[in-house]
Amino acid sequence: MYLWVMKLEEARSQFISSWGALGSSWGVSRTMAQVHALLMISEQPLSADEVMEALKISRGNANMNLRALIDWGLVEKLNRLGERREYFQAEKDLWKVATRIAKERRKRELQPVLSILDQVKQIDDAEKSPEEAAAFVHQMDELQQFAQRVDRLFERLDKADEHWFTGLVTRLLRR
Repeated sequence: MYLWVMKLEEARSQFISSWGALGSSWGVSRTMAQVHALLMISEQPLSADEVMEALKISRGNANMNLRALIDWGLVEKLNRLGERREYFQAEKDLWKVATRIAKERRKRELQPVLSILDQVKQIDDAEKSPEEAAAFVHQMDELQQFAQRVDRLFERLDKADEHWFTGLVTRLLRR
C-alpha cells in the first residue's frame, strides 16, 4: 500500500479541515470544530488573534467559538502574567474530550427530548379516540424508555474511566 507523505503544515491543515467536517456529527459548527482542532494540535496556548489568523476567520467568529468551546469544557482560558491578552488551550486527552462532548450533547439534546416526551403523553381529549390516544401514548412510552436507556448510558460514560470503557468495548467485540 502506498502512503502519501505530507509536509507538516499540509498535514495540520488537513487535520483541521477534517475535524471541522466531523464537527457537525457532534452537534457543533464546522468553525467551532476547526478552532478546537487548531488548539488541540498547538503546542502552546493561542490568543484569539492567532486563532483568527490561522483559520482566516473574523474576531467575532473566533471569540464566539472560543467561548462556546469553554462552555463545552473543551477549552480553557489562560492568562499570562503581565499580559492583557487572553490565551486558550484545548483539552488534549481524547477520553476527556469524548466524555465532555457526550455530556454536553446529553444536556442539550437528550434531556430536552425526555422532557418533551413527558409533556406530549398528557392528552386532554383522549376520550374522543381512546384507541388512537392509547396507541400514541404507547409509542411515546417506547420512545421514552429508549431515550432513558441512552441517557443512562451517557451518564455511565460520564462517570466511567477510560479503562472501564475499553474493557467493555473489548468484551463486546469478542462476541
